[in-house]
Amino acid sequence: QVQLVESGGGLVQPGGSLRLSCAASGTIFTINRMGWYRQAPGKQRELVATITSGHNTNWGDSVKGRFTISRDNAKNTVYLQMNSLKPEDTAVYYCNVLGYDSSRVVFEKWGQGTQVTVSS
Repeated sequence: QVQLVESGGGLVQPGGSLRLSCAASGTIFTINRMGWYRQAPGKQRELVATITSGHNTNWGDSVKGRFTISRDNAKNTVYLQMNSLKPEDTAVYYCNVLGYDSSRVVFEKWGQGTQVTVSS
């Protein structure tokens, strides 16, 4: 079993910053990719950013240049530093992890979601 624990969401004013964290634990052999997606009310879930074990990144167009993704492989944790936040960044942010468990079976896990609200 693999568990994800997300933290760091909240309410912030436009132009402010927040940092999200997602820690994976359990019967993990290796994690290939970690990342974040978001879903605003009435919209489809969209890619924010992903990062591989080799630190290669992939980005959603709407956050390039404002957000930074990083990971600590030793802690199985991924971080999303969000700067210059805009009201349109308001959404539930979901952590996503892809890897292999201790039985060498591939898994993909979603976090429970953390609310980010950008408003004055």
